[in-house]
Amino acid sequence: MKSFNEIVDQLGDSEGREALLGMLRGIEREALRIEGNGQLAQDLHPQALGSALTHSRITTDYSEALLEFITPVHNDIDELLEELTQTHAYTVRNLNGQKLWPVSMPCYVGDVKNIPVAQYGVSNNGLMKTLYRKGLTHRYGALMQIISGVHFNFSVSAELWQRLFDNKLSNNPQMRSDSLSRCEFISESYFGLIRNYRRLVWVLPYLFGSTPALCSSFVKDQTVDFDFKKTGKGTLYLPYATSLRMSDLGYTNKEQDTLNISYNSLPEYLAGVQAAIKMPSKKFEQIGVNVDGEYRQLNHNILQIENEFYSPIRAKRVTKSGEKPSQALMRAGVEYIEVRALDVNPFSPVGIDATQVRFLDLFLLYCLLSPSALTDDQGEKEIAANLKAVVLEGRKPGLMLKQNGQDIDIKVWLTDLFADLSRLATLLDGEHGYSYQNALSHWAGAIEDPSQTLSGRVLNEIITKNVDHGDWVKQLANNYHDFLCTYPLSHEIEQQYKDEAESSLDKQQQIESESMPNFDIFLQEYFKEVASPELYSGCKA
Repeated sequence: MKSFNEIVDQLGDSEGREALLGMLRGIEREALRIEGNGQLAQDLHPQALGSALTHSRITTDYSEALLEFITPVHNDIDELLEELTQTHAYTVRNLNGQKLWPVSMPCYVGDVKNIPVAQYGVSNNGLMKTLYRKGLTHRYGALMQIISGVHFNFSVSAELWQRLFDNKLSNNPQMRSDSLSRCEFISESYFGLIRNYRRLVWVLPYLFGSTPALCSSFVKDQTVDFDFKKTGKGTLYLPYATSLRMSDLGYTNKEQDTLNISYNSLPEYLAGVQAAIKMPSKKFEQIGVNVDGEYRQLNHNILQIENEFYSPIRAKRVTKSGEKPSQALMRAGVEYIEVRALDVNPFSPVGIDATQVRFLDLFLLYCLLSPSALTDDQGEKEIAANLKAVVLEGRKPGLMLKQNGQDIDIKVWLTDLFADLSRLATLLDGEHGYSYQNALSHWAGAIEDPSQTLSGRVLNEIITKNVDHGDWVKQLANNYHDFLCTYPLSHEIEQQYKDEAESSLDKQQQIESESMPNFDIFLQEYFKEVASPELYSGCKA
């Protein structure tokens, strides 16, 4: 079993560097539509943006007011962020004066009953998507569902996989790489990445968490155990918090705490997810499924569908038409991973910047190339405790975490990690560049000076300058709206967005014009076709 440094040494030639640089990335960014006064938009998804059911780049998440921007896959970081910016720019030009809320936590919501659930038309697939969201409302409340985030999709090149496979450079000390097909080797290596990521996931809210404060209106109807401080302007905050979005107050699901889904292998993961889909919940059973002829949720199991599994990282594969995520993984293994632990960056008009992307590249490559032991119950408890500590008190002086059962100062752990990431940054930059090294240096400053983290910067804006959180965010929304409205969009690019919007509307209309079975029968057939992990016998592709 080779160490991280030994594997980096083996990839240190020009071919290894090119294989590492072949990373592919995609970004999904969520943002609420708001009116000029900051209140949540109540109208339907703008027709100029196309169909939320079929558009490839502009859709909705939980609510009609919660937009989701999806980039295609890119190898070039500048092109990735340029396309994300263009999508934002086209969108704000077609919002009739509405703006985008540029932080994760919502504010001026008013009555939660007025949060409009996303609508996807009258096809069975569209009705199911809406019903799933209606079920989320009954299960967790609408307010939690309009918390926004950024998802980062990541995969490494075929050339890197071939190099690792040929040289038997496995990150799993218990995996006999010589007994696996290349496809199986890739899947199990991705799960090794996932295990390392989960052990280190606290790093992301420490650096990129941007929700140490929120509007008091967000907790008006909730029982809150946190000892919030309050500014004279009515803002609630925790002095050392990094990401309230990832706390018990944010996007979490206590009902899933008992699932214990394993990341020790793809078959174990699939078995855990399928068990959760079939596992009844007494709490959700009380809601009812079809009450007086009206559906309230898809079913009363702990997970209605796989997408309801809340995790800071997911193993993914692009699905074929009609295929469920687990079926795709069973068919051909893991294709990429989805990082879901990112708050919206309020200091970027598109919610994420290039220094973050480059740090994520380094961080995820480190997780892939480092030995990754299997996780046991004690390890899972340590992962949860470290994440909770950083989410609530990440910038607290002298904060101690647990590393393999031993106490360690957060600054010591970060310093050690950045030293390893520095080796990767130097290798990726080569002889003539400094982009990765500069990005790493930018975030390294936050180790000794927590005020340089995103959460530290947010509190500086609000507390030091004595500005109300909502007022500060509204001003950001205005600034970014002006920036995006004047962002240069060529006639050709704008026409491409218009064409896709029209094409997506036509596609939805075509779907709805086709003969469909009764919705009850459609649901029965959908849940009858559950992937059986016990039938998994390795990748078929």
